[in-house]
Amino acid sequence: MDVPLRFGAELRRLREEAGMTLKQLAKVTTYSSGHLSKIERGANPPTMNLAQCCDAYFNAGGRLRRLFSAEDRSAASRPRPARRRVIATGVGSLLVARMAEGGGIGHPGEQDLPPGALFQEQLHQMRRLGQSLAPATMLPVLRSQASTVTTLASRTTGSSRADLLITASRFAEYIGWMAQENGDETTALRATAEAVELAQAGGDADLADYALVRRALVTYYDGDAPRTIALARQAQRSATPPRIRGLAAQREAQGHALAGDERACGRALERARDLLAADVDPSGGPMLGTTQLKDPVSMVEGWCLYDLGRPRQSADMLEHQCRRIAPHALNTRARYGLRHALALAASGEIERSCETARELLAFMSIVPSATIRTDVRRLDREWSRFRGNPAVRGLRPELANVLGAGR
Repeated sequence: MDVPLRFGAELRRLREEAGMTLKQLAKVTTYSSGHLSKIERGANPPTMNLAQCCDAYFNAGGRLRRLFSAEDRSAASRPRPARRRVIATGVGSLLVARMAEGGGIGHPGEQDLPPGALFQEQLHQMRRLGQSLAPATMLPVLRSQASTVTTLASRTTGSSRADLLITASRFAEYIGWMAQENGDETTALRATAEAVELAQAGGDADLADYALVRRALVTYYDGDAPRTIALARQAQRSATPPRIRGLAAQREAQGHALAGDERACGRALERARDLLAADVDPSGGPMLGTTQLKDPVSMVEGWCLYDLGRPRQSADMLEHQCRRIAPHALNTRARYGLRHALALAASGEIERSCETARELLAFMSIVPSATIRTDVRRLDREWSRFRGNPAVRGLRPELANVLGAGR
């Protein structure tokens, strides 16, 4: 069997095993369902971009990438038309070629879309994938797509170029978050700085202030309250959009809570709530910050209450907000659910704490996170006071697995 046929057959097997239609897979990959159908039949060649995306989505362990590489090696010895050669490098390069030739985006009804629109939708899908896949799995795919968008921007002009550069900056910003989740703060900060440069090149100066919010998150997890407050305040001094100032006010509140200043924390939370309520993004571009919380300020308030030494109030508020998180958002559920478990433990409700944490610790083996692991270590310290409790003893193996994975 030819390699394209083997790739297509394996892709179809994985898709059908997952209970997906071609149309559903098209939304995940940003390829048209017709093109995917031809790939499955072996009529069209696969691409590395598609192989990477589907390997990650179906958790295929790199099988599709290996099949693609075999096709790439076998095809290297035979000539191909220019169009076929472009297709083999991925959807991004196909767009580059069409834009250079003065053509449209390529799918019916999409010719009038800004060049970055399809990539913005792809980033949205990547952020959804990031809720249920390990950061180490996401990073290579994100870097590949960020490079594709940047390359396309370098070959276009005018408003299309600016649109693509801003889209590339959002990819870089998300790469920074995934790197932090992977435990690599140096790469996280470097990717965030690159995001700022790309945004400024596209005429968006606001991302520089959001980068301060991201840096404040790093200092918050390091336990540095003064630095967290200073960075968050710096991000609120300029005339940035309400959303960025609102996110910065949330981070400032967390810094004040870490410092034990309840009144300053409350004022910052009120400011955050007003700013985020006033947020209107006319661009329709990728949103900065989490999109998985119904009421992010109340969730932050719940966590601030824990830092302020009010664990029972914290547990009540976190429990209410955790119920509102979508089932597919595993990372977000684990992050705030474990904080709820920690607040319960601190308030003496050990059995409820263990019950809440049980499923979430299992999630951590699917979606490991360096930042969430910080809270797991806190939970370990809280539970250590109740080592004789049967519920605590029963969860020691799962807890050890999660903490051991971060060493």
